[in-house]
Amino acid sequence: MPMNDTTTLPPLPDRLSVDPRSPHHVAAVFEHDVGIKINDKERLDVEEYCISEGWIKIASLKAVDRKGKPLLIKLTGRVEAFYK
Repeated sequence: MPMNDTTTLPPLPDRLSVDPRSPHHVAAVFEHDVGIKINDKERLDVEEYCISEGWIKIASLKAVDRKGKPLLIKLTGRVEAFYK
């Protein structure tokens, strides 16, 4: 991030989803690059996370629900969200 960037970043919520229809979707956060780590490993395929409950959800590679959207797989561990 440039040193002369005077815009303040919105605080990262405890729970966040990339799905715009979710009640946990915060559009202002997605105007910036967000990174997610679980157990000290960065994941680039996170669909939703919750820091206090310690889980992330990633899209299944093959399984889809009846609407054709990928099923989400829950992974648990120590979750950390940050701006890149």
